[in-house]
Amino acid sequence: MSEQTCEPVQTTIVENDLPNDLLDPYEKLIGIEVLGRLVDVPEKNRLLRCFQFLSLNTISYGDFCWNGECTNCQVWYHTEGQGKGNDKPGLACRIEVIEGMVITSMSQFIKLNGITK
Repeated sequence: MSEQTCEPVQTTIVENDLPNDLLDPYEKLIGIEVLGRLVDVPEKNRLLRCFQFLSLNTISYGDFCWNGECTNCQVWYHTEGQGKGNDKPGLACRIEVIEGMVITSMSQFIKLNGITK
């Protein structure tokens, strides 16, 4: 049996599919929840970059300023252990991803393949 058949199936884009300078350096993927779906994203990165990791084309060509001025990347989130009633608004281009983060709502401008409609 080859090593490839022993590997777990990847459910997200692997880092080799992205340009080397797109993400901040990271050592591992961490788990977050986006609209009820568990996904793995690179640690030590802004949430919008993590969305780009998950859905390269829709985020790369989306209508985002990447510096917090347009608010098109607004999300509502809470961290692990907090309930939905504790959701905070934030801009995905400004928030660093946190393991266990739960994204409960997003701007209509954020389109993620396999997650949003």
